[in-house]
Amino acid sequence: MKNHLPNFVRSVKLKHIKLGLHYFISNSLYLLLVRFLCIAVTHLSTLTADGFSQLWSDLIIRINFVTLALSSVSIVLVSTIYRMSRPRRVYLRILERSGIAGKSYVPKVMLDNFKEMVSIGEARKEIEGALVRLIEELLAKTGVKPRDIGVLVVNGSGFNPIPSLSAMIVNSFNLRSSILSFNLGCMGCSTGPIAIDLAKRLLQVQPNSHALVVSAEIMAVSFYTGNDRSMVLANGLFREGDAAILLSNRSSDRGRSKYELTHTLRTMCRRQKLQLCLSTRGRVLKTHITALEPLVLPASKQLLFLANSVARTIFKMKINPYVPDFKLAFEHFCVHVGGKAVLDEMEKKVQLSEWHMEPSMTLYRFGNTSSSSSWYELAYSEAEGRIRKGDRIWQEKNRWTDEIDDFPVHVPNIAPINS
Repeated sequence: MKNHLPNFVRSVKLKHIKLGLHYFISNSLYLLLVRFLCIAVTHLSTLTADGFSQLWSDLIIRINFVTLALSSVSIVLVSTIYRMSRPRRVYLRILERSGIAGKSYVPKVMLDNFKEMVSIGEARKEIEGALVRLIEELLAKTGVKPRDIGVLVVNGSGFNPIPSLSAMIVNSFNLRSSILSFNLGCMGCSTGPIAIDLAKRLLQVQPNSHALVVSAEIMAVSFYTGNDRSMVLANGLFREGDAAILLSNRSSDRGRSKYELTHTLRTMCRRQKLQLCLSTRGRVLKTHITALEPLVLPASKQLLFLANSVARTIFKMKINPYVPDFKLAFEHFCVHVGGKAVLDEMEKKVQLSEWHMEPSMTLYRFGNTSSSSSWYELAYSEAEGRIRKGDRIWQEKNRWTDEIDDFPVHVPNIAPINS
């Protein structure tokens, strides 16, 4: 008998039952009101004109203070239940606390029809147009021909189609068939520096060549249109942004390059719980810079670092690790603009001044553009005239140039949005 009974667990999807119960409970008040109205209409439809007159007279006679009090309480109760049960305007509250101004960029198709999901084809068309213009501008500024590019690294967090964006760039610019082409994705906001590290390593085995690194972030296909607070959070933080960087190992390019890439370092940290992300970012950054200290500190600071390490590891002395003032090792900081709370935590943990944190105005103007955000911060420092190297500095027009005089600005904790 047991083998002939149907398996209800397999034949009925429990999630559909839960969904039905959720809708029933959420709308029970409305169902009750509809039932009451149906009964009232059915009863009133049987009354004549004299019956209506008699009913009205009876109601007037029977109304007293208790009835009025009960009616008032019922109205207040129903109104309260309705206000508590209706969907909350979660997205607006997130925007007000995001620290992002109203000039950041979202896809046009989302503004035209917010409630419909954007197709892969529309997203690809948009990102292709943006990247082609971006790379054309970079090649025109540097005078580098597409055929001179030997390494291509494209990275992005939210949109990784097939064929890849790197394949699209190879075909659009007719890059050489022997190019070393890579497409990095699903690695989060740190993908930009990772792509630079990969390009550097590839150039070490590709003499007399150029490497093109492209950070492309598009949010059209990942934009959430529902009311789930955990899902809506990303809409309030992430924005679209792209950047293109050209690296060279040709000796002839040394005199006209903006920067020299000296060190790349990536620190991997094990994290037990996702909820600890914000509270551990400052400590993780200190661990990262501590690993970088022997590479960038002056000799006197390196001796102190070495002495501290020997005392702790060899002589087992219970002393704190030597952590120098990070501002003595670096003149400029491009702290990832993961959100206002993240920036506040970084400023506190690393003890950065307002001047060092000012390039994080990128969050206010452009939002969190994920893997390309650090390049926006570097461009801010350039537009402000902060980065100098005597008379040899080469400073091109960048995205901040036309509006840098309007910054910095005060960013409130809560910025009300006018409806």
